[in-house]
Amino acid sequence: MASSGTKWFWGIFLSLVFIGLMFVGICFLVFAKAVSSDRSGFTSMGSGDKIGIVEVNDVIMSSEKTVEQIKRFRNDKSIKAIIVRINSPGGGVAASQEIYEEVKRTRESGKIIVVSMGSIAASGGYYISCGANLIIANPGSLTGSIGVIAQFMNLEQLADKLGIKYTTIKSGELKDSGNPFRKVNEKDIEYFQDVIDNSFEQFFAVVAKERKMDSLKLKELASGRVFTGLQAKNNGLIDSLGTFEDAVRITSQFAGIEGEPRLIMKKKKFSFFEEFIGAKFEDVTEIKKKLFEEPILQYKFSPIN
Repeated sequence: MASSGTKWFWGIFLSLVFIGLMFVGICFLVFAKAVSSDRSGFTSMGSGDKIGIVEVNDVIMSSEKTVEQIKRFRNDKSIKAIIVRINSPGGGVAASQEIYEEVKRTRESGKIIVVSMGSIAASGGYYISCGANLIIANPGSLTGSIGVIAQFMNLEQLADKLGIKYTTIKSGELKDSGNPFRKVNEKDIEYFQDVIDNSFEQFFAVVAKERKMDSLKLKELASGRVFTGLQAKNNGLIDSLGTFEDAVRITSQFAGIEGEPRLIMKKKKFSFFEEFIGAKFEDVTEIKKKLFEEPILQYKFSPIN
């Protein structure tokens, strides 16, 4: 009869073997996924002529990657059309403008580019949409929010309680406007209001031009409010109601694609750590971005002010 020590030994040994086999299996799956994927960084669905899919998700912090992807699809003659799928409340003014310009440039080049709105495509997300040949939204999508916002934290009282002293040496009285360690004064408000008004005029002019809308009518809509897709359609802010699948079908018709198109989209990259525990490093860094890296001046829908 085996001793209790022997039983413990075999129990631990078999457990370690089982864990080892699981680890090897996970490594094999991750490796196989990496080897089988397209080395170009893109993946595809379908078998017909190609439609490029560009995703604009979350708060728009920068434009570089989105602009690069649109440009790549525009210059690729095998890509017959592009769909920009937007799920964003908007974001930085300059970033939104740069993506819009690239969308418009693609339209003007003769390549079909269509926007498909997801749950939300507001403010900067709507600004980008205006450059497309066609804007399609679900009846319940949130869009519009034509306006500009700037928000500042005031940490003066908190700094006092913690004994933090903050010294500013500046070249002009407005150089530290928005400083979280001092109160906002009337000159600060006047200064930022002037900047916001100018940015709003730029947004207003783009919508009026691209949507061929009368300025008086647009003034009624451009109060910063959001609209459902159905309301936006009735007000002339979008062209059609439909799902992403509808957008694919309509885009195919525009581009003269017969049969089921082949959808080309950017692969989502995951590290081994993310594959193993199901977590994303982006989730950890998102808080840092929102606190320290978001642009002050934004085309953004902000339900909580």
